[in-house]
Amino acid sequence: MIRIRNLCIELGDFTLKNASLDVAEGEYMVVVGPTGAGKTVLLESIAGLYPIRQGQIWLRGDEATRLEPERRGVSIVYQDHALFPHLSVQENILFGLKMRKAGPDEIKKAMAMVVDLFEISSLLHRRPLTLSGGERQKVALARALSVHPDVLLLDEPLSALDPQTREAVQEELHRLHRTLRITTLHVTHDFEEAIALGERIVVIGDGEVKQVGSPEEIFRRPNSEFVARFAMSRNIFPGAVVPAEVGKPRFRLDQAIFAVTDGNNGGNRAVVRPEDVLISLAASPSNEGNAFFGEITRITDRGSTLYVAVDMPPVITALITRNAFREMSLAVGMRVNVSFQASSVHVFQA
Repeated sequence: MIRIRNLCIELGDFTLKNASLDVAEGEYMVVVGPTGAGKTVLLESIAGLYPIRQGQIWLRGDEATRLEPERRGVSIVYQDHALFPHLSVQENILFGLKMRKAGPDEIKKAMAMVVDLFEISSLLHRRPLTLSGGERQKVALARALSVHPDVLLLDEPLSALDPQTREAVQEELHRLHRTLRITTLHVTHDFEEAIALGERIVVIGDGEVKQVGSPEEIFRRPNSEFVARFAMSRNIFPGAVVPAEVGKPRFRLDQAIFAVTDGNNGGNRAVVRPEDVLISLAASPSNEGNAFFGEITRITDRGSTLYVAVDMPPVITALITRNAFREMSLAVGMRVNVSFQASSVHVFQA
């Protein structure tokens, strides 16, 4: 459905560099990256809002690199909804259809479709400023879908919402995609949001596509330190693989040796996700895994969970539940055992 090859765009001091990407028909793909990484630039390039310095964009098998925005079959929804405050909800939804000079029958059919899809019949005569954040987002989505686009582009659609509304709209996006199977590209800086929604994830940093893969691949098998850090892996260690003639290979750090399973191809970085690190008050069996004693140096409270840093050395961070934290009465300065499976260590070349 969407094919991008070697796309280069210059905007002041920012450059999108040689971006290449394929989005399948009906796929829900999420683009993640830090602020200023180039996520919105990529989205708006697909919509046709920027001149292309180099590269190609293909939509539905046809080249669209220099095609006018209104001929691309693309709708875009921004985080601030971009609704016209002086128009009613119904007038906002109809705006795109009227701009395209749609006939009365098409308008009636499109309105019936989005009103039923979003259950917003009671909102049609209200103004945007009288709506809640979730209702405004529904109206913005209804307007975008009323023109039956081939591609739906979402630019941080949940970032301006409170946590409860964000979760509700996230479920709404899930439902819409199951119902319509419209090809969707969704931009966010929230990695948890990407994991929840994306069939595949694109990580962008410094104007470059860093990695494309399933949530599992991005989450557990990052291909670079940039991706590992953005995915909140936290435990990233420099070192080298020691191949094993018999048994499992090892990853040697300055102050420890880890048992690993995926190190036969080498690598100079090892990643262990904090939720894969177990903390106990007694020694854990080390067969098929790794077990070390260390001292707790920092505890970071995140509400229902806590990050506990333990100096083995090196320092490794574990993610534990509040219930486990209370049961073990953990505190800074305590000696504890940390353990993790060899299969939880991912090795890559930085």
